[in-house]
Amino acid sequence: MSSTTKINVPDIFASMVFNDDVMRERLPKDVYKSLRKTIDNGKDLDITVANAVANAMKDWAIEKGATHYTHWFQPMTGITAEKHDSFISPTADGRIIMEFSGKELIKGEPDASSFPSGGLRATFEARGYTAWDPTSYAFIKDHSLYIPTAFCSYGGEVLDKKTPLLRSMEALSAQAVRILRLFGDSTTKRVITTVGPEQEYFLVDKKLYDERPDLIYTGRTLFGARAPKGQELEDHYFGAIKPRIAAFMQELDEELWKLGVLAKTKHNEVAPAQHELAPIFSTTNVATDHNQLTMETMKNVALRHGLVCLLHEKPFAGVNGSGKHNNWSISTDTGKNLLEPGKLPQENAQFLLFLAAVIKGVDEYQDLLRISVASAGNDHRLGANEAPPAVISIFLGDELTDILNALESDKHYDPKEAARLHLGTDILPKLPKDTTDRNRTSPFAFTGNKFEFRMVGSSSSIADCNTVLNTAVAESLRQFADILETADNFQEELNHLIRDTIKKHKRIIFNGNGYNDEWIEEATDVRGLLNLRSTPEALTMYLTEKNIELFKIHHVYTETEMRSRYEIMLENYVKTIKIEANVMIDMIYKQILPAVGEYTKAVIETGVMKRTLSTAISTEYEEKLAARLSSLSSSIASLTEELESEVHATDKITDMTEASFAIKGKVIILMEKLRKICDEAESITDEKYWRYPTYSKLLFGIS
Repeated sequence: MSSTTKINVPDIFASMVFNDDVMRERLPKDVYKSLRKTIDNGKDLDITVANAVANAMKDWAIEKGATHYTHWFQPMTGITAEKHDSFISPTADGRIIMEFSGKELIKGEPDASSFPSGGLRATFEARGYTAWDPTSYAFIKDHSLYIPTAFCSYGGEVLDKKTPLLRSMEALSAQAVRILRLFGDSTTKRVITTVGPEQEYFLVDKKLYDERPDLIYTGRTLFGARAPKGQELEDHYFGAIKPRIAAFMQELDEELWKLGVLAKTKHNEVAPAQHELAPIFSTTNVATDHNQLTMETMKNVALRHGLVCLLHEKPFAGVNGSGKHNNWSISTDTGKNLLEPGKLPQENAQFLLFLAAVIKGVDEYQDLLRISVASAGNDHRLGANEAPPAVISIFLGDELTDILNALESDKHYDPKEAARLHLGTDILPKLPKDTTDRNRTSPFAFTGNKFEFRMVGSSSSIADCNTVLNTAVAESLRQFADILETADNFQEELNHLIRDTIKKHKRIIFNGNGYNDEWIEEATDVRGLLNLRSTPEALTMYLTEKNIELFKIHHVYTETEMRSRYEIMLENYVKTIKIEANVMIDMIYKQILPAVGEYTKAVIETGVMKRTLSTAISTEYEEKLAARLSSLSSSIASLTEELESEVHATDKITDMTEASFAIKGKVIILMEKLRKICDEAESITDEKYWRYPTYSKLLFGIS
């Protein structure tokens, strides 16, 4: 669509979505009411209702130009999967009709043999099932009707990221409703978590991208001397958006709006060529689907503008990497935000209890939260003075922290300017919104009525971290409800419970600079917090007894499903680094060493020509440069051979845990050494000899 074309956003918004308005218009009243009960209350869907829904959905999709349908799911690959079937069905006279049944809507049967299963099934056991998630609306994209689904094996074990997320949402809802009943809330039926994921990304020119094998195969640059300018002047952040980028962003917004994605904010990020898109909050499973759609749409729209969208956490060294800030909150089905301070003492008591549940959950399951964001790509980013450290902590701000301290010590809290209210025996202020600054160095920051989890990698599915967060908080609420439901004096027990929780878990609260080395030392040595700096280190904590028990109690994972995920995460880490190492080796032999060799030859020939012309002409520069280039070439060749040997050695390791530590302890270290030497060689080699585009062109080449 032309940038000069006037867009009527309300007209195009959700125009390609089979949403509630469309269902109400196209479905018979009794069918619509039955479907709403399924969506709102989890009621089983009768096949006659499913048939009616499928027929209406098919007719609507065909009117919109769709010819196929697909069950769209999120396997353990981290991206989405889809298999497209047409609506056509042959008739006896050799013609076709367009059909779509309730059975086809509710259930699909893709071949599961090639998806990661972590040992849940053998390769020859190919059968898998997809099941319609009616809480996430179907949509049309590229002439296909996309039906959001869950994915499981023939034996019923989950093989996707959506199913555990839905289970965790149900777990949190069940426990939160128990708490609300204790506070006299008899109307809330469900509690939902909402998320607004801020998506960071880079854009590079497609022609330059095509000349970089490392970007093509790994999504990041494995080599690259720094450009003369990076992000030092801080002039890109919120800066004027270049016309080519603005055109991309406009089309991206339009395409997302058509799909019902609440794209809200767009701006330049800190690093050159880096940008961000932020949506409005939506229910967590819908937000997860929408974020996957957003990443896919970013890539597709970028190509139409001669660009490539990079979602890797660290595509370029020397400048900021990309994350995905997961803004998470808890609300009732009546619209009340449970993490927003209220106007009455009882509302604030309820807020403080839910706040305590989050603090307790994050502290007790800090290992799982770290694991939920662990990946080979995110290891480059965490703790690098551009993203939160690998140590989990909670930022609450000074005022809220002071209030909790007053509660803990059973003392009055006297703010400078605030109304007072009474909670049990404590004098507390009316808790205003946004009483805190935004701590950009904190992994988990309270920002008024939500928590911002800033450790998530830009390419990751937000399903993983929200599954952990929901389940951890559900367990805190379960324990709270068990205590309060049997209390003789509710108010006294409530005060004691909040106070005791703060005492036990205040070590996780930190309002300072998370980038300081002193904090890391205090966190680990004094407070006893975990510092899991790499994916292999983090994964060693996954299968602990407390973690297995957590997910079993709330029916989110079975132990078998957890063990399969452990194997999948390890295998993904090992394979990712091996691919990067092999690409690095290939680029060195085919591009870097030949380039350095050719330039060395040219430098030597220049020196010889000078000497031939006159012995009075100095060749000191050529001699030193040729010697330096030759020395670098020898070091590169030697280290490359060593890297090859280590990669081959890891191929022989059958235990994935052992292989991951071998990758971390040897392969990655050699890769870092090689990169440093190759980047030095690039920095002194004439650009016309270098075989691939430099950082200067990649980061500053878009007008």
